[in-house]
Amino acid sequence: MPSRQNVLKAFPPSAVIILIAITLLLSIAQSAFAAEGQKASHPSEGLFLVQIILLVVSGRLLGELMVRIGQPSIMGQIIAGIILGPSLFGLIFPHARASLFPSDGAQKSMTDAIGQLGILFLLLLAGMETDLGLAKRLRKSAAGVSLTGIVIPFAAGFALGELIPDALLPDPQKRLVTSLFLGTALSISSVKIVASVVREMDFMRRNIGQLIVASAIIDDTIGWVIIAITFGLAEKGTVDLTTLATSVIGTLAFMAVSFTVGRRAVFEIIRWTNDNFRSDLPVLSAIIAIMGTMAIITNFIGVHTVLGAFVAGILVGESPILTRQIDVQLRALTTALFMPVFFGLTGLQTDLTVLADPSILLLTAAVVVIASVGKFGGAFAAARFGGYSASEALALGCGMNARGSTEVIVATIGLSVGVLDEKLFSVIVAMAVITTMAMPPTLRWALARLPLREEERNRLEREQFERESFLGNFERILLAVDGSQSSRLATWIAAFFAVTRKMPVTVMDARGADETPDTPGAMGALHPASHAKAIAEDLRQYATDLLASAPPEQNLAGEGDIHVTIREKSDKLETVLEDVSDTGHDLLLAGIEPSLGDDGRFGPSLQVMTSAFQGTPAIITARGPLPKHPGDLRILLPVSGTERSIRAAEFGLAIAKAANAHCALLLIVEPPRASAIPRISDRGNDHQDILNKVGAIADYYGVQIEKVVQQGPSPELSILRHARSGGYNLIVLGVSKRASGSLSYGSVADTVLQTADRSCIFIETDLASSSQAIRE
Repeated sequence: MPSRQNVLKAFPPSAVIILIAITLLLSIAQSAFAAEGQKASHPSEGLFLVQIILLVVSGRLLGELMVRIGQPSIMGQIIAGIILGPSLFGLIFPHARASLFPSDGAQKSMTDAIGQLGILFLLLLAGMETDLGLAKRLRKSAAGVSLTGIVIPFAAGFALGELIPDALLPDPQKRLVTSLFLGTALSISSVKIVASVVREMDFMRRNIGQLIVASAIIDDTIGWVIIAITFGLAEKGTVDLTTLATSVIGTLAFMAVSFTVGRRAVFEIIRWTNDNFRSDLPVLSAIIAIMGTMAIITNFIGVHTVLGAFVAGILVGESPILTRQIDVQLRALTTALFMPVFFGLTGLQTDLTVLADPSILLLTAAVVVIASVGKFGGAFAAARFGGYSASEALALGCGMNARGSTEVIVATIGLSVGVLDEKLFSVIVAMAVITTMAMPPTLRWALARLPLREEERNRLEREQFERESFLGNFERILLAVDGSQSSRLATWIAAFFAVTRKMPVTVMDARGADETPDTPGAMGALHPASHAKAIAEDLRQYATDLLASAPPEQNLAGEGDIHVTIREKSDKLETVLEDVSDTGHDLLLAGIEPSLGDDGRFGPSLQVMTSAFQGTPAIITARGPLPKHPGDLRILLPVSGTERSIRAAEFGLAIAKAANAHCALLLIVEPPRASAIPRISDRGNDHQDILNKVGAIADYYGVQIEKVVQQGPSPELSILRHARSGGYNLIVLGVSKRASGSLSYGSVADTVLQTADRSCIFIETDLASSSQAIRE
């Protein structure tokens, strides 16, 4: 927690003065808009812009202040709205406040429309941040914590709603629905707030941190289903069994279709839009359309649109391509506009002056106590019953006691449908603010008391490796084929990565429409489109066979749904590859022949491909008979101690893991003289350090490797000699492009290409050449 002096230095008091000055200045300016609005029969666009600018600027300033004192930024946005509303600004300057934010329905509907759209974008973003894989891994513990933490405060909140005097209810005839809203508002944690604090504390990958976030995810998911159904009841005012059954059945059917057919449909829409549109930000438009369509569907079946937006966000977040770019674009729009406007409007509708009424103040205190004790107690008890220590259960209870954006949205919905009035709305918002601001310091205190377990340390090390790994930089594969034996081997490699790393694959016939393969393969001289389809079918079959033959310890069950698409070569090869590079493809597997050109270097087609493709190319050349099964591969990994060769070793080890193939590491040590490849002394590593580094990568992939150290003046001869003597049928070599008139990766790679009688993979491992750009 930063000191008070540092906070004031980083965010000077003058910022608050500036905020007040802006408010007064805009209030004065609003006089003209008010006079104009009295003469006109339509709402003022100028006033609308003033309101939006004020909410965005004040929300940003106070949100920045909250972040600097260790609080979520949305608290600053809500507080900005409270300051500008009847609680402070309206209390001191009632006429200025009424002029700036008039109650006229037509004028108010303009900002309300932005706020309602903001709810959908907030839920879309929340869904994208939902890690279903995490919830699945911890489903037993997380479900117990979540359900216990929901049931207890929900029951208490519902009971409170049933006991509230009629005078405090907006409509006593709708007491049941009001009680349901109260129970929901008290029982759900805000996954956004919880995840942000856990991430800030660097506990996101700790066991207890994952359990807290997974429980909050289940909380949110269950909560939005409850809210959606409750909203349907709110429209009727009473419990109608037919309406309730329709809402429940419709919700279950919607969820079932969304997470089966819908998941694939959303990915295909994103992929097709990204690959075919040439205008700016096409994927963002597609996602907005997906969100709107799913929100309309949930509205049609009688539940709230927020459920459709939330589920759409989950499906978009699970897209295997472009997730990082999509998240950045949507987060920018939502954070800059919709969040400060929506939460600012929430604050504007909150009247804390009602707390001057002893009965309302007592009700607020009761709501805060019930929400905090119920949530903390339920989560704590579930954790203890689940075998967690008292310290872990304490951290879990503290972490789940945060409402924030979720409760604000619930309260806003309740107010809009008339089951909450201004008093109850203000009570719920006050509860959300209090519990949310109390959560970060208490959770930090609880997490600081937790020791790191040994199994946690090992898991964190594995996850750290994955984040820093060479293969972790890639999202999408382009498989370039021509019907040769090299195409078949490249298709194997693509299937390995599609299954084990869930990387989508695009198949492209690299020949022209009037060309036939130089090296005849199983496909013969098929038309490029037919040939690409045949390769795609082979790829799917290889993936199926791989899953069927994989040993249980590889844990590949259920991962056979690979994404394969076909790209036709409708233009010159270099033009197509440049275009493909702009659609998220960042790994090229080139399996074409001839690989050897007339000058003894790589062929001209490969030169064109590696120059035009903006990502990382891997040239795959098949020599000699290919084994009948991937498991019969014997892989040799030559390394020289450079980062380039170690990255290539990781590439080979990933293949060995997927194919369950034998693998050997050949460390080449050159004499202390001029050499064709960099020496290990360039990085100051000794032999054992290199062996240990590659050994650690092998341990991560679970691959047993042989380790051989050879010294000699000719690395290429050492590689070929060891490959022949050991019966290795695949050599994986890390290379770097050399300045030359033709494609060359240096004398070692050129010699291996010319003389090798077994298959090779030459992979450029310079990450600077990798491109994961989405068209903007």
